[in-house]
Amino acid sequence: MGIINVTPDSFSDGGLALDPAEAIARGRMLLDDGADILDVGGESTRPGAEPVPVEVELERVLPVVRGLAGGGAVVSMDTRKAQVMEAALAAGAAIINDVTALTGDRRSLEVAAGNGAAVVLVHMRGVPGTMQDDPRYDDAAKEVFGYLSGRVAVCEAAGIERSRIAVDPGIGFGKTVDHNTGILGRLDLYRELGCALLIGVSRKTFIARLSKGEPPCQRLAGSLAAALAGVARGVHILRVHDVAETRQALDVWEAIGGT
Repeated sequence: MGIINVTPDSFSDGGLALDPAEAIARGRMLLDDGADILDVGGESTRPGAEPVPVEVELERVLPVVRGLAGGGAVVSMDTRKAQVMEAALAAGAAIINDVTALTGDRRSLEVAAGNGAAVVLVHMRGVPGTMQDDPRYDDAAKEVFGYLSGRVAVCEAAGIERSRIAVDPGIGFGKTVDHNTGILGRLDLYRELGCALLIGVSRKTFIARLSKGEPPCQRLAGSLAAALAGVARGVHILRVHDVAETRQALDVWEAIGGT
């Protein structure tokens, strides 16, 4: 899953693809690099980020979704607003990727179920603006599992089959470095949910905290290490900025016996 942030303030690549034509060109490049899915977002959910008005988000993302989906790409809409979900699905998106696991808007579950969309349910403690303010868990991996299990059950009750659901434990969303590494070390736990498992570790802050404090553009090696560790523990989908490098790493890993 290649990332296309149509935002001025995303933590890693904000402002790089604000123009729709540039964002569409980036998407086509990511497809050429080996992406299977393109994840389009018009509102940053980095720590400390402020909400974006729905009109602004729609203006940012809809031309990009139309352009990419119209060219045959599988497009995921990264949003927590039901109105944006609805419009993006009408424009050709096939997947809803929601950091609130369809809880942030009272209509989100209805929109997802009623349009036959696939969904990504992400765990996030709190909201982006404050989620990193002293997050605490007794057992992060188990508590995140319990939350996602509950959200999967709610989605199934609403008519969204498990085959249309992916779960994401939300690395960096209301979690310390120890929480993140603990979850990544126990990803096999989430396979019990019977859904596709997705992780987003690309260029995340925990990588720099485990290393030398590198800026996002210098976290590729750590991103690849975390991605391969995830795939070894059963991850099906990797949400990444650096598609070509991740694809190459996966190809080599699989060729020498990775499973």
